[in-house]
Amino acid sequence: MIKVKHLVLASPEQMKFIIEGMRNPMNSWGKSDSYENFEVDYDKETGVEVRYPYYRVGACDISLMQRLSNTGTDHRKFMRMLPVYVRITAPLYWWKEFDTYKVGTVANSCSTMHKIQAKEFTLEDFSCEHLMNVPGEGVLPPLAVLETTIDTLNAYRKLYLGTLSPDGSIGIPENRKDIWWQMIQLLPSSYNQTRNVMMNYEVLANIYKSRKDHKLDEWRNFCKWIEELPYSELITGKTKED
Repeated sequence: MIKVKHLVLASPEQMKFIIEGMRNPMNSWGKSDSYENFEVDYDKETGVEVRYPYYRVGACDISLMQRLSNTGTDHRKFMRMLPVYVRITAPLYWWKEFDTYKVGTVANSCSTMHKIQAKEFTLEDFSCEHLMNVPGEGVLPPLAVLETTIDTLNAYRKLYLGTLSPDGSIGIPENRKDIWWQMIQLLPSSYNQTRNVMMNYEVLANIYKSRKDHKLDEWRNFCKWIEELPYSELITGKTKED
């Protein structure tokens, strides 16, 4: 399972700056046909006019982008300047592979070290859509094993948080660190973690090339999301006709 939301792309000011830099090597700024504009809407409650700025990339500029993109990383440095901010929720086994792309990425993640005990564990916290609920020969169904693991995690979570005394006070166990270790080391790699990630189009191009036919559903779905980005042909190499 993977969820991708809260996409933030380059602002009009950033796009203007990026295209200006893209044309620096040939001093071809005069050939740029992109421009900043805005859409007008009205607030439903107040009726006040609201202007939403956007940057329209012209045909000449997008053509140059495409040609540079096709020539390889040495010439398409502008793609490193095209930022992509997004909030991703995915299992730990997917994040382990995503961490290969350390160059050009920054991420703030929800912490399992500090907040593993913050809420009760449920089946929805894990990517388990492929786990079978049918027992094998002499073994429990995989889904039942995960459910047992969740029950164990919740039991140690309660121990970690303390026990309720008859007088209503919370008793904190002396071996609290040992109890914390039981949760940390027992936590399955299917546990879903959320991270706010900053990337760029060059990083996404590397990801797409390597992962679009990956055996993990999460990678194939992520690459389909990449295909929906504005000017994704710069990343995928596909033309608009494709």
